Amino acid sequence: MKKSEMKVTKLYSLEHTMAKPLLEKYEYPWEALAHIGEFVKELGASLPKGEYANPAEGIWIHKSAKVAPTAGIIGPVIIGPEAEVRHCAFIRGKVLIGAGAVVGNSTELKNVILFDKVQVPHYNYVGDSILGYKAHMGAGSITSNVKSDKQLVKVHGEDGDFETGMKKFGAMIGDEVEVGCGSVLNPGTVIGKNSNIYPLSSVRVCVNANSIYKKQGEVAEKRQATV
Repeated sequence: MKKSEMKVTKLYSLEHTMAKPLLEKYEYPWEALAHIGEFVKELGASLPKGEYANPAEGIWIHKSAKVAPTAGIIGPVIIGPEAEVRHCAFIRGKVLIGAGAVVGNSTELKNVILFDKVQVPHYNYVGDSILGYKAHMGAGSITSNVKSDKQLVKVHGEDGDFETGMKKFGAMIGDEVEVGCGSVLNPGTVIGKNSNIYPLSSVRVCVNANSIYKKQGEVAEKRQATV
């Protein structure tokens, strides 16, 4: 994936998130990670009180959303219309959950943006990441957000690296990406729109849009269906 394909406008359809005013400020999506918490606080304070409940400081939940009583929520957090937060989910703050999104049992979120209709439904960890419209993470798949050597994260493009200056950086996942069960997206991963990641993958590269990631060094382009 070239650097030009990693831009916010290439990965995401911004009409499908309340975070549009934040993301459109930046050329590359990871530049927004440090500002999610502040943005959620400001946006939450402006939400219509007739539509959103405010059960605790820094927590705004749309009245049409379903939140299990066993879910743990630490603000600042916004949970959008028709979203579902299931039993024993753990939301650790600096989180924006889009309309119709699903946060499943035992899933943990921290410093993330979930676009509308994202699904992280079973045993997922998503930290310091942005998931695009209708992105789906299979059961047990995670974003690893800290390198094992604790060094700063780099994003590796075909035409050069980005020095992000960040120690915590999970994955930038484009619209309608499917991540297979049990996969690990290593720090600094970027996945283009409409791509599929095979189950049990360990992804250490940036994956072009409309691709099928089978394993390291084996990535196929999706073929257009013929009628």
